[in-house]
Amino acid sequence: MDFAKTWSSLESSFRQIHTKETSEISFEELYRGAYRLVLRKKGEELYHRVVKFEEKWLSLDVRAQVVTLVSPELVAASNSTSIVERRFAGERFLKGVKQQWSNHEACMVMLSDVLLYLDRVYCIDKSIPTVYSIGMRLFRDEILKCPVASAAANDGTDQTILTLVIQTMLDHIKMEREGDVIDKTLLKSCTHMLEGMHIDNIETDEYRLYNYRFEPHFLQASRDFYAAESERMLRDSDAGAYCRQAKKRLVEEIDRCKSTLSEATMGRIERVVLGELIEQKLPELILMDTGVVYMIDNDRLEELGLIYELSGKVDDDKKELVKAVQSRIVELGKEINQTAMSPNANTDGNTLVQQTAAAIRWVEDVLSLKDKFDNIWAQAFNKDPRMQTEMTKSFTEFINMINFNRGSEYISLFIDQNMKKDMKDKSDAEVDSVLDKAITLLRFILDKDMFERYYKRHLSKRLLLGRSISLDVEKQMIGKMKIELGNTFTTKIEAMFRDMTTSTELTSSFRHHMSEIRANDPEMSARPIDLTVNILTSQVWPQELANNSNEDYEHRTIIYPYDIRKLTEYFTLFYAGKHNGRKLTWQPAMGTADIKARFPTKDASKDRVHDLNVSTYAMIILYLFNELPAGESLSFEDIQSRTNIPEGDLVRNLQSLACASRTRILLKSPASKDVNPTDKFTFNVGFKSNYTRIKVNVVASGNRVETDRERLKTEQKNDESRSFMCEAAIVRIMKQRKRLSHQQLLSETLAQLTHFKPDVAMIKARIETLIEREYLQRDERDSTMYEYLA
Repeated sequence: MDFAKTWSSLESSFRQIHTKETSEISFEELYRGAYRLVLRKKGEELYHRVVKFEEKWLSLDVRAQVVTLVSPELVAASNSTSIVERRFAGERFLKGVKQQWSNHEACMVMLSDVLLYLDRVYCIDKSIPTVYSIGMRLFRDEILKCPVASAAANDGTDQTILTLVIQTMLDHIKMEREGDVIDKTLLKSCTHMLEGMHIDNIETDEYRLYNYRFEPHFLQASRDFYAAESERMLRDSDAGAYCRQAKKRLVEEIDRCKSTLSEATMGRIERVVLGELIEQKLPELILMDTGVVYMIDNDRLEELGLIYELSGKVDDDKKELVKAVQSRIVELGKEINQTAMSPNANTDGNTLVQQTAAAIRWVEDVLSLKDKFDNIWAQAFNKDPRMQTEMTKSFTEFINMINFNRGSEYISLFIDQNMKKDMKDKSDAEVDSVLDKAITLLRFILDKDMFERYYKRHLSKRLLLGRSISLDVEKQMIGKMKIELGNTFTTKIEAMFRDMTTSTELTSSFRHHMSEIRANDPEMSARPIDLTVNILTSQVWPQELANNSNEDYEHRTIIYPYDIRKLTEYFTLFYAGKHNGRKLTWQPAMGTADIKARFPTKDASKDRVHDLNVSTYAMIILYLFNELPAGESLSFEDIQSRTNIPEGDLVRNLQSLACASRTRILLKSPASKDVNPTDKFTFNVGFKSNYTRIKVNVVASGNRVETDRERLKTEQKNDESRSFMCEAAIVRIMKQRKRLSHQQLLSETLAQLTHFKPDVAMIKARIETLIEREYLQRDERDSTMYEYLA
């Protein structure tokens, strides 16, 4: 076979293919010619002839056309030509290069079809590139690597067609970023061209021209662009506008990768944008005057959501945002605390009433703050569990601050107020909402044992004075506490309700018993008195109920009027008959009485009669004036000696009876708002009221904020209870473990005492006490080990 003749035919046809004059070509004959050459062992020579043909075609014909596309505007410095000139020159250049590459690729596909047998036999056998692959390499070497004189370039270096293509693509991308319109389809075609060729003969993804040459320049140019833009935006924009622009840029770059470049670049350009616009600027962005604090204070939820979204892209834990939000919660919480500790300056004096009102406002303000941040959490933070946890820590921090130790008391007062009056006109859903809010705040309290102490005290007054709006709501609240804090927390509180139920049944039985006695006792039937008694278990109810004036009641015996004393004696005998061995101690401090008071006139038929609801102490005081001749008076000392009422309680009750303008049953001499030991009191015969039933409220008898002295005493009692709880926990642990190191015992004790945050020094002191009492002993050989003594 004549190789020269066959190759001449192939070469002539290849030239026609490159010049797009294929109408007279028989591809079947070309294929057969190439097939016969390979079959007769001429594949090597054919392969080299094809390579040389393509080299010559590209270097002589194609290169000349591409070089003519390079204009001075294209290689000139960017500041020496207008954007329009650069865009026009760049589009002309890229279109020309892209067209030559498209033509060459189409031709190489056709040549590959003609030389298919050469690829399958010779190329595979020799492990050399296929005709198409070598054609792409030749285009890279002969066209893209072709140097272009760039005298107009600032650096005076020579450029290649490839570097010029990359520079032009980057210049067009920058134009688009600055708001100009570019030919995206053209850039996509150039991207496809760069993805189709490799930097050398290793044909892997990382060595594609796009990945190896274009993408690094693109990422660096993007980094420089966004670094400059971030500085400009921080200087000229507010934080919200900055975030909106950052998100817009992020979306633009992702869209650019889809429509203009390669989607493989998407993750890397996203990291560049986030790194320059967000990661490096996030602390400064958050702390701007219009940053997170401003957004929180002005409910800029959309902007907060943007900061949350963007910060989450650079930091999974969102440390900077969390820190800013936590700091703002604590700052606002401190302001609420300070306001509560310093009641409104417009009020007259810093009285307990004003402090109590401030305590209720504290709870309402904290709940309002909680609602605000719950809304932020839901609307801006996408209900992120981590954000909720961190915000909860901040609420816990300011509610339990060392210089603000009133949270437990204030929350209990808030519940007390709602249980007494505020729920009267509310629906079941509104009631449930208030209870849930109270439970929410309770979660923030660390010393839950202090809350239990206050709650029992306030609840007991509601139950004993009949001020609770609904026992069902009270029990509903106890149920919520049980779910939140466990059965142990509510055991004694539930026992208080059982005592009230038992007392109701016992009172009913006693009334039936007294009806039988009155039938046989003329003295009792002459002046019948109805008695309602609440039997309170001493270990369940707060002991301080009987000690409102902080005096010692242990040996104090109140002197009751004869009728009342005789009735209490009957009840004592009645109770002893039902419960042998139990001791009753009468506590009148929380009692009330309904009495009929007659105010005489000259005409006995026109005497004014009122039904008075008074405290038990007030009833005892008024009884003294029954036997007092008209016009005579009793001194403060006389009343105290004849009733034995504690001085503090006596003062408050006399103030209610003699100083309150609407319930001035007694007259005080000299007239003043204060009761002094030298004052004298007379029955106010001229008392008038438009109401038949009159309630005489005892001054400061309701639940109120404790004074500093009372607070100190409460803390002392609570510390005593904690000491017992610490000892019980230590004994339980050692009884089970038998032998433990000091550190292990401390850790396990701290883990068990969940209702308060115990002091380590207290635990150490309790351990020493238990050693002295021979519950524990130290190991003789190792003083850091303890052993349990059975």
